[in-house]
Amino acid sequence: MSPEVAKIVAMLTLDQKLSLLSGADDWHTTEIPEVGLPPVELGDGPHGLRTETGVDMVWIPSTCFPTASALGATWDPELVRRVGLALGEEARALGVDLLLGPGVNMKRTPLCGRNFEYFGEDPVLAGDLAAAYVQGLQSTGVGACLKHFAANNQETLRTEISVEADERTLREIYLEAFRRVISAADPWAVMCSYNRIGGVHASQHRWLLTEVLRQEWGYPGLVVSDWDAVHDPVAAVAAGLDLEMPGTGGRSAAALRRGLEDGTLSEAALDQAAIRVIEFVRRCRPDGRPAHSPVREAGIVPGAPLNRAQLAELGADEHHELAREVATAAITLLRNEDDLLPLDPDGAQRIAVVGGYARVPRIQGGGSAGVDPTRVDDPLVCLRDLAGDRIAYAQGYPVAETDFYRDLVPDPSDPAQLREDAVRLAAESDLVLAFVGLPLSSEVEAADRSTLALPEDQVRLLAALADTGKPLVVVLSAGSAVTMDGWHDRAGAILLTWLGGQGVGSATAAVLFGRADPSGRLGETYPLSLEDTPGYRDFPGVDGRVSYDEGVFIGYRWYDQHDLPVRYPFGHGLSYTSFGYADAEVVTSSPDHVEVGVRITNTGVRPGAEVVQVYVEPPHLAERPVRELRAFAKLWLNPGESRMARFTLHHRDFALADTTGRAWHQEQGSYRIVFASSSRVPRATVNVVRPDATQPFSR
Repeated sequence: MSPEVAKIVAMLTLDQKLSLLSGADDWHTTEIPEVGLPPVELGDGPHGLRTETGVDMVWIPSTCFPTASALGATWDPELVRRVGLALGEEARALGVDLLLGPGVNMKRTPLCGRNFEYFGEDPVLAGDLAAAYVQGLQSTGVGACLKHFAANNQETLRTEISVEADERTLREIYLEAFRRVISAADPWAVMCSYNRIGGVHASQHRWLLTEVLRQEWGYPGLVVSDWDAVHDPVAAVAAGLDLEMPGTGGRSAAALRRGLEDGTLSEAALDQAAIRVIEFVRRCRPDGRPAHSPVREAGIVPGAPLNRAQLAELGADEHHELAREVATAAITLLRNEDDLLPLDPDGAQRIAVVGGYARVPRIQGGGSAGVDPTRVDDPLVCLRDLAGDRIAYAQGYPVAETDFYRDLVPDPSDPAQLREDAVRLAAESDLVLAFVGLPLSSEVEAADRSTLALPEDQVRLLAALADTGKPLVVVLSAGSAVTMDGWHDRAGAILLTWLGGQGVGSATAAVLFGRADPSGRLGETYPLSLEDTPGYRDFPGVDGRVSYDEGVFIGYRWYDQHDLPVRYPFGHGLSYTSFGYADAEVVTSSPDHVEVGVRITNTGVRPGAEVVQVYVEPPHLAERPVRELRAFAKLWLNPGESRMARFTLHHRDFALADTTGRAWHQEQGSYRIVFASSSRVPRATVNVVRPDATQPFSR
């Protein structure tokens, strides 16, 4: 505690200390101006600023970047860092001091309605990308709030469900991304989750908030609740929670006072929470003054566009171009039979564009992450900009009227008639681009999906389009995995655009017509069926409990362990060029680390990017995954260009969590290090012998 903070604490009355531990309202901390503590504003994210106008569900426009699942598909920390920086710039323009993001929860099941907010199914991918996001954001003087701590992997019964998972599973899978971000980027705040773990709510889970987060990981920052996640204020503060949000109108302060009086809350615990809140406020507002917002101070008309000066303050034009760049980098080419893509922008093909998402693109999911975008690129317009009157359009299926973050009015159109019109257009064309995907209602906070299939109207449409015999390119919008029964094998190409933010329309057109290479790679496995997924047997739980019986075997770990075929493996993605792997080597090996390398060469005729994935296979597979991602790098290469990719692996990359010995245990033996283009496509390997060694959890 600094002398300045100690001075402030000494000046506070008990009532003032109590008031600091819950918000003043929905979005602000409690101010105490007489001791130099202004209000701090917290703002929803994580892929754009959701800032109130004063009218319910009407937000100040801001740049809608691709969601975290799309950021995960970039496998590009530097690009994600730039997104964080841009978000920080907009937060400063809007007077927001703490952005509620990023989210690093694991995609245990593709049914989770909030999966679009998470990077993927692996903690190394999620942790390293989120660390870059936090570094970029906080470089602007705006704080990041890492969430949702921890094991928030479903929305069904999210405020009550108890996750039943053993400690090893928690440490290796569900806590690891948080640990990586905290170690590398020091986020200013960590948000506890709604759910219970082992029967105890995360907001009052001492092992989670104090023993692991504070004592083992040494985290010094603020712990804030998810909104209305505190059930017992006394138990929460005693466990290590600092700030309850939103404000409770004095109810929590009164409960905390009673806890002091009856001895269930110590004065030391209260003081420590108050100190952390003060340190957080001083970190956000070191000058002791409320935030300045040039955008808001110019006047906001709810529901109306910002004026030119306000957009300039946001950096809207530059950030829209960044949103396009990121959307392009995320687009993932899943299938490309006979090199159907890219299309020739100067060709003579008559192209039928079918599907309502070509006019109203899916750019994000619903809920607290919803953003009112500053503008949205229309995919159909962007396609016509490249191919002119060769493009004809048919809606194909009903699409709700939307403002891009909530559905407004259902489409009353007859699905059969829309399908008939689309098939007629396809029959008159040389090639079909079918824009399909999950509706907004399927990817939303507080609700999970019940199926992995696309809506039936879209599945029927794809089958009917394939029946025409015309080459079929499916452009798929989804924030998490879908099944492709009935249409996959009949599509010549499948292009996954994720929920690609406000620039996804121009990004999609650029990739379809070869103006950009599809460099995205899957951050999650695409299964063949829901029944194959790791959480299928017990999702969403029984009697308020969900058992993680699969243990550490989620995502690709599960499919590999059970030798299950998949539609597309973790890390998969095609390119318009090709890459060779050679000269794999162990550069150095010591008790502390191993440095390995491999040479990557662009062996094709186009510039492109390869994502080099490094997996470690342990010598003994009993209770261990077949292979685990331990590092990655994205390399942009011109035709014929080669580059050596080097990676440093540490003790933790070879170890498992030994909960009996309270340490990360590295088994003695020969480990296989695999350089791969997906979890199931090894391209080069080396072996390295490691000694028996341990490092305590608290290191």
